[in-house]
Amino acid sequence: MNLPGPALERRLGALDGALLTIGAVVGTGIFLTGGEVARAAGSPAAVLLVWVAGGLLSLAGALTYAELGAMLPRAGGLYAYLAAAYGPLWGFFYGWACLLVIMTGGIAAIAVGFGEYLGSFLPAFASGHTVLSITLAGWRFKPDGAQVAGALAILLLTAVNHLGVRAGAAAQNALTLLKLAAAAAFVVLGFIVAAPAGGAAALVVPHPDAGASLAGFGLGMIAALWTYDGWYALTFSAGELRDPGRTLPRGLIAGTLAVTLLYVAMNAVFLRALPLEALGHSTRSAEDAAAALFGARGARLLSAAVVLASFGCLASTILYSSRIYQPMAEDGVFFRSVAAVHPRFHVPVRSLWLQSLWAVVLALSGSYVQLFTWVTFAAVLFHVACGASVFALRARRPELPRPYRVWGYPVVAVAFILGMGVLLVSTLVQRPVESLLGLGCVAAGWPAYAWWRRGRG
Repeated sequence: MNLPGPALERRLGALDGALLTIGAVVGTGIFLTGGEVARAAGSPAAVLLVWVAGGLLSLAGALTYAELGAMLPRAGGLYAYLAAAYGPLWGFFYGWACLLVIMTGGIAAIAVGFGEYLGSFLPAFASGHTVLSITLAGWRFKPDGAQVAGALAILLLTAVNHLGVRAGAAAQNALTLLKLAAAAAFVVLGFIVAAPAGGAAALVVPHPDAGASLAGFGLGMIAALWTYDGWYALTFSAGELRDPGRTLPRGLIAGTLAVTLLYVAMNAVFLRALPLEALGHSTRSAEDAAAALFGARGARLLSAAVVLASFGCLASTILYSSRIYQPMAEDGVFFRSVAAVHPRFHVPVRSLWLQSLWAVVLALSGSYVQLFTWVTFAAVLFHVACGASVFALRARRPELPRPYRVWGYPVVAVAFILGMGVLLVSTLVQRPVESLLGLGCVAAGWPAYAWWRRGRG
């Protein structure tokens, strides 16, 4: 008789859930993409409308996924929902893509972004500083300082998470509160100080349709939605939430609302500080706005806040995304050893380290950039399928307990599916070759799935 081994512990509450959601979303994106949205949207009103619409669409997703998470409160998030709605193959494809690059590539990208900003304070970690150069069989391995800093950050935060979900959550909660305090200070002071000449007029908001084409609004939405990405993070840690039927919806919805308010407020400050044309040409919108409002010292402090934000986002991403592969192994569609939970720390340590070590490889090699471009289409496709799974599971599994049901059903769920569908089509149109290559990468998991299923049988 096989006795059950150690299991994940339910030690996270609603506040932990909200902070995890916020921490997973607020990284470097909001500090960098303001210019891209302004350039696409074409007017101050359209800029703010893009950020509001992006937040509402993310909130619609949070409301939709909250039903799924409360109904299936196990680790794995989208993996569990797709497998329950469409069969284990769909769940496996999502987990395979996450391990290949969706999550690991995301971790690598956040980590290297952290290293690039850290390099402005510590030159040894600057992206222009080559740390090592090795040539093997015609292949050149040449990591720079930012890549090395990112790899070290991944290893450090993985070690912290190894010590237990409470230790990992405490670290990411502290980092999230610090970056929230920094962002709130930027917003409050940004409205208190005198506006620079040419910037204050940006807050005179005209009619929402003024100066913005439908195509420009769509391009701005794509940039904004990627900046909001991560709002679903809490679903992956559902197996470690106390009373998940209540805490998961609260944490998911409260966290997404908080991020939406923060993003809209920060972009209002950007518009107050910079003329629209200047904002549209900015690649580091938050720093440029801080320099215009507070001077060079203010811009320097903002850069330090970006270092903190990216490190906190990395901590959150490592915590939640490592919970995907352990339930896959439990279900017999991944290496059985990865299902192990540490007997003392009650953490899926093998899943955690497998993910982080591959992310380190991607960060040091730089290959995550190409891979991430390939799987963008597949990642959005999984969101469309997962949103639709609410309808599929209500039809096929009406007996499952649903302590929370989607508010505004079916309108809210349909709005989320349609919004993701538009993003899906836009991605396919703009990057057809990369989209098809990404689908090929996901489909390449089929032989591995067949092998694991046969071994289980």
